[in-house]
Amino acid sequence: MENEVIEFDIGLGGGRVGGGDEDGVDIEHPVDDEEIVDTPPGGGLGSGEMYIPEGELDLEPYEGMEFESEEAAKAFYNSYARRVGFSTRVSSSRRSRRDGAIIQRSFVCAKEGFRNLNEKRTKDREIKRPRTVTRVGCKASLSVKIQDSGKWVVSGFTKEHNHELVPPDKVHCLRSHRQISGPAKTLIDTLQAAGMGPRRIMSALIKEYGGISKVGFTEVDCRNYMRNNRQRSLEGDIQLLLDYLRQMHAENPSFVYAVQGDDDQSLSNVFWADPKSRMNYTYFGDTVTFDTTYRSNRYRLPFAPFTGVNHHGQPVLFGCAFLINESESSFIWLFKTWLMAMSGRPPVSITTDHDAVIGSAISQVFPETRHRFCKWHIFKKCQEKLSHVFLRHPTFEADFHKCVNLTDSTDEFESCWLSLVDKYDLRDHEWLQSIYSARRQWVPVYLRDAFFAEMSITQRSDSMNSYFDGYVNASTTLGQFFKLYEKALESRNEKEVKADYDTMNTSPVLRTPSPMEKQASELYTRKLFVRFQEELVGTLTFMASKTDDDGETTTYHVAKFGEDHKSYDVKFNVLEMRATCSCQMFEFSGLLCRHVLAVFRVTNVLTLPSHYILKRWTRNAKSSVILEERASDILSSYLESHTVRYNTLRHEAFKFADIGAKSVETHNVALSSLQEAAKKVAVAAKTEGRFDMVNGHIRGESTSDGCRAYYVSGEHQGSLGQNLSEDDLDRKIRELTEELDCANRRCEVYRANLLSVLKDIDEHKQQLSVKVQNVKLSMKDSF
Repeated sequence: MENEVIEFDIGLGGGRVGGGDEDGVDIEHPVDDEEIVDTPPGGGLGSGEMYIPEGELDLEPYEGMEFESEEAAKAFYNSYARRVGFSTRVSSSRRSRRDGAIIQRSFVCAKEGFRNLNEKRTKDREIKRPRTVTRVGCKASLSVKIQDSGKWVVSGFTKEHNHELVPPDKVHCLRSHRQISGPAKTLIDTLQAAGMGPRRIMSALIKEYGGISKVGFTEVDCRNYMRNNRQRSLEGDIQLLLDYLRQMHAENPSFVYAVQGDDDQSLSNVFWADPKSRMNYTYFGDTVTFDTTYRSNRYRLPFAPFTGVNHHGQPVLFGCAFLINESESSFIWLFKTWLMAMSGRPPVSITTDHDAVIGSAISQVFPETRHRFCKWHIFKKCQEKLSHVFLRHPTFEADFHKCVNLTDSTDEFESCWLSLVDKYDLRDHEWLQSIYSARRQWVPVYLRDAFFAEMSITQRSDSMNSYFDGYVNASTTLGQFFKLYEKALESRNEKEVKADYDTMNTSPVLRTPSPMEKQASELYTRKLFVRFQEELVGTLTFMASKTDDDGETTTYHVAKFGEDHKSYDVKFNVLEMRATCSCQMFEFSGLLCRHVLAVFRVTNVLTLPSHYILKRWTRNAKSSVILEERASDILSSYLESHTVRYNTLRHEAFKFADIGAKSVETHNVALSSLQEAAKKVAVAAKTEGRFDMVNGHIRGESTSDGCRAYYVSGEHQGSLGQNLSEDDLDRKIRELTEELDCANRRCEVYRANLLSVLKDIDEHKQQLSVKVQNVKLSMKDSF
């Protein structure tokens, strides 16, 4: 029998043990150092199965020692290495020329040989993170060859090492000894299915086995095993997802889906949006949340939905994605695909988890969109990164919350933050410094000028991580997902229908006599009206005082009674009926704050100007038809226009008086002009024709109140009725009807003004009551 001997390195070494036969050919396969943390444990030792050597466990190898198989020899030498304190790998092999079977195998210490620094794959490129050199030329080895009997015998053994050996308590970190046993795999599978992450699973294993050294592998190995498990599981399930999406598209072409690359690939990023999601975006697509919670190790699904907020403040779906590849290019593809499905209209704002890759993709696809990191995810991460601070300082959480949520200006936040990090000695904390650098994207005080559809700056967004809560959980597999996905859609739709029914068929309880409250109750959905009502009632505890007037804009100082140190500035343009508050609640949520409403109260603005009623919050948010104005809408327009006219005249009169009072000459001219103007106004009031309603303004023959007057005695009325023709009688009836309508409107104006006065009286009574209580308390304390 003639054998051709071929030597080749199938492990991670570049050296060669044992001389070649004179008929052999040497083939070397040099590779990098073997200590690579992401390689599965046992990856350099053939199949990865565990072979437990029989016989005496403390036995040392010797020449002539026999084994039943090559695997038994390998397992014995590895067991010996574990006891001594070094790692092993396969170095070289010999194959039979006749049948290609292995006839000789050499096992070496993992530190055998030297790294080849002149390899083609490294010499022409810069290595950003070079690995530590572990090869030191160690000669320790064991060679075995097969006998005619079929047994394997030790043909060479070198015991000595040229490096320090690893102590027993650290030997489990060596690669060849990091093996996940069958029982350990079963336990990991069970705990992973229950939603536990690698860290918690390792803690359970350490407790179960009685120490990390007895577990036999590291947390990195556990993490890699779990990742490979999840990947293998998804390979088959993704095809099920694609079949489901094709079926949905076939049933309704408006159902869109896209696959990155070839849709026949087993692993690809997938996006889809049903027709209702696309339609919802046309109504509520001003602010979007890209929820990546389900990508975490806690979940088995790389699932990421796009969500928003509807007119009831409920979460609403805008599309979904499965992300197998989470590179920046994949996110760019996803955002572009989603934007195309949403008719190319980008949102005003978007909220995501704090992720640099996602942030980079958003800046490229949505350059004009305001990007916010989810504050509550940062708070959760804070509990992990600063757990030692939370344990040592019970007051830290409250101080952190106050600094982030309760500061009213950027200067106040900056000052509070410096005090916080100094108080708890955290100036050099790397993670805390990183989120501080990104403060403009998650701290509320920096985001108030952008619309996020939230009812409060300090509350958590309902849309973040809530649309599929109760349906998708830690144990959900992709095979179960479809039914749960459809159940979630059905449930959310039912809740929206129920909210629509409650809004349209029940009347809210009004808490004030204000026309503005009645107007809001007829326009807003129930939940939004309740939120607006809170702000309106809250105005009763606020005082608004004028601080500046530049001719166009009047500035008011608004503060709670007795709390002047915490005030808000409201700028009000009377001519345009526009007000801005330093709290910026309207810009952030789309509802007016109590500070602006307090200014409206003192300036007799009785109804909400139309530009402060966002359609997305009204009961007609999903209607594309402009309905005919109802009588109440006409009344609201009339009340609003009456206030505008009154405030405009008063504003111009004040400026006229300021100029006219500067000297005697200007005073006389001004007084003469006023007298002439008064005569012209009186004539206009008497001779103006029939009134009509145009854009909320009343025009026509009227009295000073804007209504035409008829004074007809009873007997004269009868004679007129006899002498008038039928057409004239119809005309008189119409005129009288218009007179009656006008009188009703006048009554409404008088009633609204009276209610405003009564409200001021009630507010004054409350202030007096507070003062009386304070006096009583002080008298009680003095006694």
